[in-house]
Amino acid sequence: MARKLASVQVISDISPIPDADAIEVATVLGWHCVIRKDDGFHIGDRCVYFEIDSLLDKNNPRFASFEKNNYRIRTIKLRGQISQGLVMPINILGPGKYEIGQDVSEILNVVKYEPPIPACISGTVRGPFPSYIPKTDETRVQILQSVLDRWAGTPVVITEKIDGSSMTVFFTTSFEDEPHFGVCSRNLELKEEEGNSLWRVVRQHNLEDILRGYPQNLAIQGEIIGTGLNKNRYQLDGQDIYIFNIFEIDNYRFYTHEETKLFCAKYQLKMVPEVGTGILSNNIDLIVEMARGRSMLNPKIFREGIVIRPIKEEKDPEIGRLSIKAINPDYLLKYE
Repeated sequence: MARKLASVQVISDISPIPDADAIEVATVLGWHCVIRKDDGFHIGDRCVYFEIDSLLDKNNPRFASFEKNNYRIRTIKLRGQISQGLVMPINILGPGKYEIGQDVSEILNVVKYEPPIPACISGTVRGPFPSYIPKTDETRVQILQSVLDRWAGTPVVITEKIDGSSMTVFFTTSFEDEPHFGVCSRNLELKEEEGNSLWRVVRQHNLEDILRGYPQNLAIQGEIIGTGLNKNRYQLDGQDIYIFNIFEIDNYRFYTHEETKLFCAKYQLKMVPEVGTGILSNNIDLIVEMARGRSMLNPKIFREGIVIRPIKEEKDPEIGRLSIKAINPDYLLKYE
C-alpha cells in the first residue's frame, strides 16, 4: 500500500485539551493532531493531512515556520497531548477539485524523510531489489480502519518491531539465468565487500549454505541491529539479525509465524521477540496503546512498536498481506 505523505482528508473529531486555551486535538483517519483554535477547523471539514516523517517544501512560504525543525514533521507532545502529523486548510492546494483520500504529495512537493544510511551497511550495488520478493514494509495502523473492520476478531500473533536496518537474504534457481544467492538492503542488492555488516551477518550464520541446501527457493528477511546501527540502542556487542519473514519464492508464499519459528529453531537463528497472541481489535487507539512498552531485547529502552499478523496467513483486498504495524509514541518522542 503506497504511503500518502500529504493527502486530502476529513476531520472526524475535534476534542479539547485540558488547560489549553489556544489549541485542541483533531482526529484525521486514526491520527491525533494538535491544531490551533483560531484556524477555525470544524468536524467534517476537508483538510490536507501530512503524515509524520514528511519533509515539507522549504521554498513554500506556508511552511516557513517549520524551518527550525528542518521542515520535517515529527511526533511531538503539547500540553500533554501527543500530536502526530500536521493538519492544514484545504486552500493551500489552490483552485481545483480534490477528492477525499487524494494523494497531493507531488502537488505540494512533499517527500519522505530518509535517515542517513550507516556506512557499515552501504556498499557497492550489485543490482535492484529482486522483483520476485516483496519488500519489507508494513502499513501503519492509523490509516487502516477499513482493514481492521474487515478482520476484527481474527486470531493474531504480536511481535516486537525492532529498530534496526532491514535486510533480505535469498537464493533462487528459478528467476535468474543461473542459481543466484543475494544479499539486499531495504532497496538494493549489494556485492560482498569487507566491512559490510549485512554480509558479515550472513557469513556469521552460514545463511548461504542454509539457503543453497534447502529444498525450496527461499528469502530470509530480518532486522540487523547492534554496533554502529541506530546508535546501538539495544546495547549489543557486535551485530546480529533478528528474523521476521521467511518467504517461499516459487510459490510466492510467506511462512506462518509457527513455520518461521520452526525454521529459526532448526538453524539456530534469532527471531524477533513474540509479545503475545490475541484477537484483532478494530480500535486504533487501543492498538497504539498496545504498542507502548519496553523492549524485550533491552528493558532499559522503549520498544519501537509492534507488528500484528494473523496466526494463519491472510490476504486483504486493500493492502495485500495482512500485516499491520503500530509505532510506540513514547519511542518516537524520545528517539526520533
